[in-house]
Amino acid sequence: MMRNQSATPASKVLLQGIGLPLACLMLAQCTAPVSVKMQKPPAPPESPVRQTDPARQLAAVHRTYLRIQRGDDSAVPAYNYAVARLIEDIEKSGADPWTAPAALAGAGAIQRLSGRAPDGVHPLQDRLIPTDTLAFKGKDAEFQSIIPGIGAPLVAVKSSEDFSRLAHEVHRKKLPLRNLTAIVRFEGDAATLELIDPYQAETINLAGRSRPLAADFGAAVMLGLSKSRVDKLGIARLLSPSRYNDTVHLNFLQPYDPARIPVLFVHGLDSTPATFAPMYFKLLEDRVIRERYQFWSFSYPSGYPYPYSASLLRKELARVNHAFPDHKDMVIIGHSMGSMISRAIVTDADERIWQGVFGKPVARTTITGPSRKILEESLVFHAEPKIKRVVFYSGPHRGSDLAVDWIGRFFGKLVRLPGTMADMRDAIVSATIDPAAEHLTRAPNSIDTLAPDNYFVIEINKIPIKDGVTYHTIAGDRGKGDSPNSSDGVVPYWSSHLKGAASEKIVASGHGSHQHPDGMAEAARILRLHLKTAR
Repeated sequence: MMRNQSATPASKVLLQGIGLPLACLMLAQCTAPVSVKMQKPPAPPESPVRQTDPARQLAAVHRTYLRIQRGDDSAVPAYNYAVARLIEDIEKSGADPWTAPAALAGAGAIQRLSGRAPDGVHPLQDRLIPTDTLAFKGKDAEFQSIIPGIGAPLVAVKSSEDFSRLAHEVHRKKLPLRNLTAIVRFEGDAATLELIDPYQAETINLAGRSRPLAADFGAAVMLGLSKSRVDKLGIARLLSPSRYNDTVHLNFLQPYDPARIPVLFVHGLDSTPATFAPMYFKLLEDRVIRERYQFWSFSYPSGYPYPYSASLLRKELARVNHAFPDHKDMVIIGHSMGSMISRAIVTDADERIWQGVFGKPVARTTITGPSRKILEESLVFHAEPKIKRVVFYSGPHRGSDLAVDWIGRFFGKLVRLPGTMADMRDAIVSATIDPAAEHLTRAPNSIDTLAPDNYFVIEINKIPIKDGVTYHTIAGDRGKGDSPNSSDGVVPYWSSHLKGAASEKIVASGHGSHQHPDGMAEAARILRLHLKTAR
């Protein structure tokens, strides 16, 4: 028999099969969700001639202001443009109107300029970037969250910040990037340059009447995404989670406000908070949601078993509760494994899962050292009291077959857990009454804890979500319309469906149901609904 020269060897087929998901992961990490390029903003019609120093540019701002004051609202774009250029000129010249009124020769009728900034903003130290000089591109840049009005939108950047470290640090009281809007008021021969937090003022009184304040709510996060490339951490934190322990943080995406309801985003496997950027930008376009909510995100290495990741989130929430005890009750939005973490956060397990594993109470279980601490934090827990609503996107509540097929087994072997977790395998085998534990060859990682037959997955589904917590599910069917036999390609409907959910939405998406237009619209609907019962 002649050998078929066109036949592909089985080993090559296997390598190609392995290479495809690897290539997809690598390509996903190479493409920036948002990129930024500095641009020269075009001057609006009838703008004053661009000046080169703060005094003359202030005079140009004053001329546009007088037109607006006389009722010529067509001069607003020219005023905004002139104010943005004034910010640039002040920074370039080193002028300081912030410490004391600055005398400006050559400003025409205006003799003095004073500056005001909100708490946490230090114009002499921070860099102020007009957003009309920033051109954003990429798949996440289509939702600009730009609100028309009067004023020059800016991004305040902490001058000491290294963009490569933005994803690694806690930013709660001192945001590294912050949205602001600049306006200039005139009274007699004095001018005041004000930096306004657009989250705190949707309208202002200027030039004789109340006007909407211009704002670019997406600029700060977009600039951060483009420079820090936090999205590249996904695969790295999956395969080597312990190398990125410093990236475990609950971060604020805007200045903290005790009057606003926190919405916490929790990402999934091989992912980062960047996955929620489209939803975040889209939600900010809704004025009601902007005025009533504030947005936070939880970032963590997704290679850890998700019960342990849930324990990390509990610690972060404890720190936030200590630092901000006046914050309102929260809403959590989780995607994929982030849904599982969120599910654990609103569940009173007490010692039930522990006793199921070890057959005895915690106090009588003979495990010592770091393994015991990790196991206790992962298996013994109570629901967070300040969470009142949860939205699960593509949640594999009963696991996913992909975690146990050859792809899941292959990537599961690539995950490198730290020694303290590797030792858990011996601790579990020595202490458990379940003979099946003897077949454990390693400590479970995140992929293992998404398997349908994983003990934790099975047991947590026997425990109801805490009374008083409303929950919703959103799943994808890839546009096939075959629910309840559907799947998003990763999570089947039988796994994402939850009995007792206040609502269930099937969208025509793959696993990224949280980025589908219908999925994002559902988040907005739920948040508006929540306002009816929120306190």
